[in-house]
Amino acid sequence: MIPTDRQIRALHERFAPNHAAFELVHTHCEIVCALAEELYTGGDLELVRAGCLLHDIGVYRLNETDSYLRHGVLGHELLRELGLPEQLSRFCSHHTGVGITRDDVITLGLPLPPGDYLAETTEEELVMYADKFHSKTSPPVFVTADSYAVSLSRFGAGKVARFAELRDRYGEPNLDAAAKRFGHAVV
Repeated sequence: MIPTDRQIRALHERFAPNHAAFELVHTHCEIVCALAEELYTGGDLELVRAGCLLHDIGVYRLNETDSYLRHGVLGHELLRELGLPEQLSRFCSHHTGVGITRDDVITLGLPLPPGDYLAETTEEELVMYADKFHSKTSPPVFVTADSYAVSLSRFGAGKVARFAELRDRYGEPNLDAAAKRFGHAVV
């Protein structure tokens, strides 16, 4: 069962600690959804929409001592606790960067349970990729593919190459149009 947009919005409202957090996270999820729909080339579009709208719900569970990196596993746990299907929970834990491997977790000492957090389906891959083009910074901004690739370079040539593969497969969204629609700058 895939929840409707309205049901997903209700989950964001329920778990957001305050209205500002809701506005930031839910709006980001809506933007990622719009970008993914623009880049969509196949797969289950209803599942992509739900994945986009749910992928960052774990942000609401972060506390002051948590690394932001944990928001994905926290979201996965939350959706599992709510009885949502595993295929939806995975959007939370498998969208960070261009994928995190068990070796990344161990070698980099990441604050995650050792495991692979890689997009394995077309739908997961599209949500992960679309997410790279918008940041919840203050203020929120759209991020160009070139800017993202530069920031990714600190994690090694393999991550940059993976992003280049995704870029070749899906292309790039029209960030100028998105910036005009949502009122966020492009960096």
